[in-house]
Amino acid sequence: MSATPILEALFITPAASQPMRRVGEVRAIAGQGLEGDRYALGIGYYSGRYDCQVTLIEAEVLDQIEAENGPAMRNGQHRRNLVTRGLRLRDLEGCRLRIGEVLLEWERPRPPCDYVQRLTEPGMTKALGKGAGIGMRVVAGGVLREGMGIEVVRWEAARRVLP
Repeated sequence: MSATPILEALFITPAASQPMRRVGEVRAIAGQGLEGDRYALGIGYYSGRYDCQVTLIEAEVLDQIEAENGPAMRNGQHRRNLVTRGLRLRDLEGCRLRIGEVLLEWERPRPPCDYVQRLTEPGMTKALGKGAGIGMRVVAGGVLREGMGIEVVRWEAARRVLP
């Protein structure tokens, strides 16, 4: 793990079932998600059922899948919005993440499902089971850019000083 966690990659897609598109920057909108992404627009596959404003996955998990000759992941096949490096996402329950002016709040784990495999290739659900990531809410919006540092803020401490 790197000394300072970073935002390694950003992905969005304008509609359910469409391929993810890597972007160098994107605006996070408080209470909605990422500008131009299917869930912020309310038209994601799980919209209205299991809404999640922003999803995250660890770059280290993608590295492991690639090393084991698993399914392709580097072009957003994982269907997650933010790829982080240097964070153990499963340890973030009860935390917030500050990325520049953006503040994200832990919501829940995002286990892999058969839907992602139907959109990509056989073996995807099993591969992602090694660390499918988490969902977070956007508490404070702003611009996210690849390469930005990530600060972990404990939720209880954050309540005293942050929105």
